[in-house]
Amino acid sequence: MSSYDVIIIGSGPGGYVCAIRCAQLGLKTACVEGRETLGGTCLNVGCIPSKALLHATEMLHEAQENFGKMGIEVEAPKVDWEKMLAYKTDTIGQNTKGIEFLFKKNKVDWLKGWGSIPEPGKVKVGDEVHDAKNIIIATGSETSTLPGVEIDEKTVVSSTGALELEKIPSKMVVIGAGVIGLEMGSVFRRLGTEVTVVEYLDTITPGMDGEVQKNFHKLLKKQGLDFILGAAVQGVETSGDGSKVSYKLKKDDSEASLEADIVLVSTGRRPVTKGLGLDELGVEMTDRGQVKTDDHFATNVKGIYAIGDCITGPMLAHKAEDEGMAVAEILAGKHGHVNYEVIPSVIYTHPEVASVGRTEEALKEAGVPYKAGKFSFMGNGRAKANFAADGFVKILAHKETDRILGAHIVGPMAGDLIHELCVAMEFGAAAQDVALTCHAHPTYSEAVREAALACGDGPIHS
Repeated sequence: MSSYDVIIIGSGPGGYVCAIRCAQLGLKTACVEGRETLGGTCLNVGCIPSKALLHATEMLHEAQENFGKMGIEVEAPKVDWEKMLAYKTDTIGQNTKGIEFLFKKNKVDWLKGWGSIPEPGKVKVGDEVHDAKNIIIATGSETSTLPGVEIDEKTVVSSTGALELEKIPSKMVVIGAGVIGLEMGSVFRRLGTEVTVVEYLDTITPGMDGEVQKNFHKLLKKQGLDFILGAAVQGVETSGDGSKVSYKLKKDDSEASLEADIVLVSTGRRPVTKGLGLDELGVEMTDRGQVKTDDHFATNVKGIYAIGDCITGPMLAHKAEDEGMAVAEILAGKHGHVNYEVIPSVIYTHPEVASVGRTEEALKEAGVPYKAGKFSFMGNGRAKANFAADGFVKILAHKETDRILGAHIVGPMAGDLIHELCVAMEFGAAAQDVALTCHAHPTYSEAVREAALACGDGPIHS
């Protein structure tokens, strides 16, 4: 039996970052992980492999649509699906081995196996029980499904199964128009699959800025994705030839169905807490099955903390990382903190979609006086040269103080561009501060400056 200052259960982005930070701060640290590789869902079957396929299919699109326009004459590209999956797997391996290296470098012990907490201060892994002054639950989340929809990871798949399909399907139905569904739908549409997205709500990307939703929806339809909105899925029937998705339209209660080779279920995720022994310990949970924590990530049981997807808040890898860093600082006697007002979200389609802070709808509902500065990528020289002029940058600033309250980008490299505005918001900057900052030309980032200028006297190139 070993004794530690901290044991983290789970090695996803929250868990492994927390473990490394704890070790850096001088705490004797171990991390429990039952997978064969570190990195959790994100590195193994989520963020990283999906981005590899998004990148590969985006390159395919460039070769098919834009090479000829630039004077690059090549034969029509062919897809070797097996080799593309091998590229994805290699990408996973490089990243997970990197985490293993960082554990060794920082002297974090990997306790291999699935963990449980038999009593406060104890973590059981396999047949061994380890002592820990502090225990951090970082067990992440798993795919949730709907009544009447059973995931078999063969015909009816989650994102995990979609990343391992034996062949490219000719028809796919995606249930849910959130981040995962749209990203994976985009991958297979570019590979030639006929993709139909069925969404219960009347808009895609629930919770995002309304103007972004409408613009993004149009762009995806232009790329060939079909949408059935306001539809409640009733069930999925599978057979040897594929599946049939039955749904009911909310507007008139009419019923219909779709047939597909593959059905991708992307209706959200739920916390993974089963098997930890939390009920027996008396750890309080929320109504949604999340671990209940206070402002310092502590549960009601002394010495037990929780972070990431298994607690309240957006289920984002970088949110979990921030919480992992913060709780490590707290346990080391410092002042760890997460600013939940400045956590960006990104959809890695093409074009990308990124947002941070408040939406227009939220500001209106709260009665906050605001102004919106908007600039289209059509006015950006770099974007036009690169056939990437779809979309816009939109900055929301307080009408009286000019302080930036939110930002929303649809366009090239949106997931990178958003961070200029994250930093600005973190330091309480005004839109004018961004507008008066010199931006290199020609870059996509000039569109951010122009949107900031639009919050004042107006943009230059519009």
